[in-house]
Amino acid sequence: MSTSHTSMDRAVPLFDGLIARVRSLPPVATAVVWPCEAVALQGALMSLSDGLITPVLIGERTRLAETARQAGLDISGCEIVEASSPEQAAGHAVALAASHRVHALLKGSVHTDVLMTAVLAPGSGLSTQRRMSHVFVLAMPGRDGPLFVTDAAINIAPDLLAKRDIVQNAIDLHHALGFGAPRVALLSAVETVNPRIQGTIDAACLCKMADRGQITGGVLDGPLGMDNAVDADAARIKGIVSPVAGRAQILVAPDLEAGNMLAKNLIYMGKADAAGLVLGARLPIVLTSRADGARARLASTAIAALYVHATATARGVPSPE
Repeated sequence: MSTSHTSMDRAVPLFDGLIARVRSLPPVATAVVWPCEAVALQGALMSLSDGLITPVLIGERTRLAETARQAGLDISGCEIVEASSPEQAAGHAVALAASHRVHALLKGSVHTDVLMTAVLAPGSGLSTQRRMSHVFVLAMPGRDGPLFVTDAAINIAPDLLAKRDIVQNAIDLHHALGFGAPRVALLSAVETVNPRIQGTIDAACLCKMADRGQITGGVLDGPLGMDNAVDADAARIKGIVSPVAGRAQILVAPDLEAGNMLAKNLIYMGKADAAGLVLGARLPIVLTSRADGARARLASTAIAALYVHATATARGVPSPE
């Protein structure tokens, strides 16, 4: 699962602005889980040097030292928690998070399923009433603000209640990053309710749930096709009158396959740059791909840090100082 594209190694004004905002805030204590490859370690150290996080490196000490030596990196000032395996590193990270020693988790070179298994384990202390979900934050060429895509990484075939949480997680992130109340498009293959297409029924229900206050902080519409969600002319031609159609800021996919293909299409063919975050746990989790560059990891870490600062009180955890 990839949260970004290698083109992220160039400067991106949207992400540069977010990173600049984090620099003015106290760094966030962050568990970096098994950063035993050069790019993972470099990303954590870039975030440290930019003042975004205070990393706690969790891994095999000798392996971390050798990785740093080969990459020309200095980890002498970093706290290191010894772990003999990726599984043990994930377990240590969850324990640090549950005790509020750290306020975010950053995936290093550990596999996603290993980290998430530890997070989701009974008794981890990280679960909430909210379903966990992933949000891509995309910087699109020619677009002023971000475009969110969810869920493309966690929930394979979400039911209606899971979709409610997926939508609310994305809305909450939009607010936390300072972008205000978003316009949310609930995507399907068509823009009318069709009983044979479950996604259209779920979209209609989600809109009514928003009307009844079961989803808050955003304006929802759906079902909408991808064309009339993002293109005003397509919406006009199809006669769709909506505050969301043609102007969507969050795109909600009906399932993981659709979301993953949509996000990767925008990244690899639309030349979008991307960062990403898992929300719904007691703290944000930065999932990165081994193919992600250090700058992409920096952008995702900045988004996590902004989320921590914006939501600490609401989540009932101490603010970073």
